[in-house]
Amino acid sequence: MMKNIQIIDGAINATYSIFQATESEYNIIFPDECDMELIEDLIARLGDDETNRVLAPLWERPILKRNAVGIHGTLFYDNDHRKNFIPQSKREVDWNEQAINQAQFDLFSRYR
Repeated sequence: MMKNIQIIDGAINATYSIFQATESEYNIIFPDECDMELIEDLIARLGDDETNRVLAPLWERPILKRNAVGIHGTLFYDNDHRKNFIPQSKREVDWNEQAINQAQFDLFSRYR
C-alpha cells in the first residue's frame, strides 16, 4: 500500500503537493509512528546521501489532492520557524491543546 506524504515548503506557489511513498520509504522518513518530519531532522538522522536515496523515488510519484485517499505524513521544508511548535513526538495527535480546537482535542485524545 502506498502512503501519501504532503510537502509543506516555503515555495511562493504554495502548492503543498502530495507524493506517494512505499511502506518502506514511509517508515524510513517517519519512524516510530511519527507523521511529521522536518527535512533538517531527516538529513541529520540519515545523512545527505541516504536522504536523497529515500526521497528520489517520491518525486516521481506525485498524486493529485483530489485523488489522494488521506494524507499519512507531512514533510516540512524551509520551515525552521515551526520547529518549536511541532510536538516533540512528531505525531499529529500530540499537538499542544492550546494549538487546536476542542473537536481536534477530543479526536486526538482517543489516539494518544
